[in-house]
Amino acid sequence: MIGLFDSGLGGLSVWREVAKELPSQSTLYVGDQSHVPYGPKPAETLVRYSEGITRFLHEQQCRAIVVACNSASAAALEPLRRTFPDTVFVGMEPAVKPAAARTKSGVVLVLATPATLKGELFAATTARFAQGVTVIGEPCPGLVEEIESGGGASEKAEAMLRAFLARGLAAGADEIVLACTHYPFVIETVRRLAGPGVEVIDPAPAVARQLRRLLREREAGGAAPTHRFLTTAKDARAFAHAVRDLTGTDPVTGCLEWTALGGLTEVSVETS
Repeated sequence: MIGLFDSGLGGLSVWREVAKELPSQSTLYVGDQSHVPYGPKPAETLVRYSEGITRFLHEQQCRAIVVACNSASAAALEPLRRTFPDTVFVGMEPAVKPAAARTKSGVVLVLATPATLKGELFAATTARFAQGVTVIGEPCPGLVEEIESGGGASEKAEAMLRAFLARGLAAGADEIVLACTHYPFVIETVRRLAGPGVEVIDPAPAVARQLRRLLREREAGGAAPTHRFLTTAKDARAFAHAVRDLTGTDPVTGCLEWTALGGLTEVSVETS
């Protein structure tokens, strides 16, 4: 089984690609909606949340885990690999490398959360792959919350995106990197506002391909795969509706709650 986790619904953009690339694999998705958004939180807090979720996924027999959140990947991916050395981890990396290779104007705009832009992973990726390219990191406060609430197609979301794009487009950016897993759910609005001649990069397909490469030798067929989606919110019903709308699946959902020791326990299950 493959485990995936995010602060909320954003990692479902990665889940879609994983399910497409590895159709025989069962999955277990955890959306930590009681703590959404992750972006403004300190790195040590994100490490604590990520370790708690990973321990739960281990208990559920997940043999590979996708950290389907840019903020959590920036803060916790390396600590997770040290703490759980026998687990296959795949995280999110800002797609600066392909953007820098493809840009003709020499300007790349990265839409991200503050945690991603402040993280060592973003700095290292930019330093390694974007020599001679101007990389503009644009924090997008409030956008995750708007998407979580179902407002990705709203006029408010469009106005926010217009403001977040303004600086980079004015500087001549012809490559836009979506460095938060929530943002692919507004990718069509970003493309429309950016206009022709600007490429918008969603890294989720590349993450799914990397996971397939890592698991190729161990991929098994047999029984039909199962997919469960769990939330740390108190009510799974709204979560179930969002999962159905965003993935096209008929989900089995449930609720988790955080224990006093920082672990997770399942408290309800709902078949939608």
